[in-house]
Amino acid sequence: MTDYNLIFGAVLLFNVAVTFRASSYYKKYFQSPTDTNKNTSRDETSAEAKSEELTPLSGENDGRDSFRDNDKEKHDADLERGGDPPVVSTSVNAASDNAANIRHAQLLRKYLIVYLLAALSDWLQGPYVYALYDAYGYSQHEIAVLFVAGFGSSMVFGSFIGGMADQCGRRKFIILFAVIYAMSCMTKHFKSFSILMVGRLLGGVATSLLFSVFEAWLIGAHASAGLMSHLGKAFSTAQYGNSIIAIIAGQIANKAANHAEFKPSAEGSGFYTGGYLGPFDVSLVALIVCGLLASALWEENYGESPAENDDDEKAKSSASGALKKAYYTTISNPDILSCGIISSLFEGSMYIFVFMWTPALTTLAKEELGDEFEGLPFGVIFSTFMVCCMAGSSIFSIAMEKLKPEQLAVTVFGVAAFAFAMIVLSASATSTFLAMNLFEMCVGMYFPSMGTMKGMIVPEDKRAAIYNLFRIPLNFIVLFSLLTDLTPRVSFILCGTMMVVATLLQIRLRTSRIGGGN
Repeated sequence: MTDYNLIFGAVLLFNVAVTFRASSYYKKYFQSPTDTNKNTSRDETSAEAKSEELTPLSGENDGRDSFRDNDKEKHDADLERGGDPPVVSTSVNAASDNAANIRHAQLLRKYLIVYLLAALSDWLQGPYVYALYDAYGYSQHEIAVLFVAGFGSSMVFGSFIGGMADQCGRRKFIILFAVIYAMSCMTKHFKSFSILMVGRLLGGVATSLLFSVFEAWLIGAHASAGLMSHLGKAFSTAQYGNSIIAIIAGQIANKAANHAEFKPSAEGSGFYTGGYLGPFDVSLVALIVCGLLASALWEENYGESPAENDDDEKAKSSASGALKKAYYTTISNPDILSCGIISSLFEGSMYIFVFMWTPALTTLAKEELGDEFEGLPFGVIFSTFMVCCMAGSSIFSIAMEKLKPEQLAVTVFGVAAFAFAMIVLSASATSTFLAMNLFEMCVGMYFPSMGTMKGMIVPEDKRAAIYNLFRIPLNFIVLFSLLTDLTPRVSFILCGTMMVVATLLQIRLRTSRIGGGN
């Protein structure tokens, strides 16, 4: 019999250990000065490399190049005279690093308070969508139609809404996300298939915005502030926080769902309150606060330079042709195309995993326990998965001290393929659950790795549009899994195959970006 509480405790201790190792406290108290200097040098080299890879947002550099040239001439003159390099240079670099760290901390706080509220609103709804439709008395086929409509909406509307965000302003579309998702929450109160369908369509649009425009805004803000070397840390912190929010959301949603009885507001009314609607009402509040804080705290950024935005004719042309431009840019650049295929394969396998882990573990538990089976502790299992994601994001931070994201991603996809192979071949619930946790750690490493790679590869002027293009094959994969009657084992074989393909594509991408060396 699988001891899920014991595994949760072990995973939690492991997460505490790797989180501490990734923290500044470890570097401050346990890392030798020699190691610190090596890491600093490596970070500076990485930052220079990233600045060369990225397309600048503007041709101006505020005289920074001139300053560096003058500083270098003084440095060389001192060396020719036989003197030591000026100590002030080190002090200036240290002060510059500290200033950059302070600016990044301020930027990250502004981002996280809005992003985590958006993530909270999404996590609150997820576990109760199917349960609510079932409570309204809809058949499994009708519920499947609603779900397919949601993913179809994300695929269709998401293909061009990202380009509109690049053109009109990403902060505006994040506020629009809050409005649209809030409207989707309100439709859940009506026992009307047509109104619920509208809600699913709105939810699909909101999901496209959640998984593209937030990330595009973050990268644009880092580029504008000259903080691209901090981008990996930002994604790692966001993924860690997202996992914490998922656990908190589960607890809040459970209490909200049990707070009041599920019933119509009046006898014979089609408007319902209480029960499974509680989590959607809490999500509505979170979305309102999210939109207000985005409006108050975030600066606007665009996918184009200010000069382009001042040209009305070009703006109209760009808005109408955003999807076409994003498509041609993607297929004409092998690195961008590889990023899109890889992200679709991994995230598609992740969605299939979400659909299939419950029946897979339930079947194995029933086979092992027989009549003694009383159900699985889903809360403990879900919490264990989220803690594994947190550990994965911390492992990413540690690995970035020595590796580039392109290198780490090869390992991530290879380990994910191994995890699915273990799931397919395992005959016990314990080993299957451990393999699932290994995959969840890969999920925690994937998002900051892919986020950083896309930040360096995808052009800024079409970022949100291309990110939404990436989601089209992803939605095809999800729709395929929903519309076919695959068994959990066949589904996991499919996931493992996709991970093998992703690994091979990532090796090609790594070779293209940094060469074949380690």
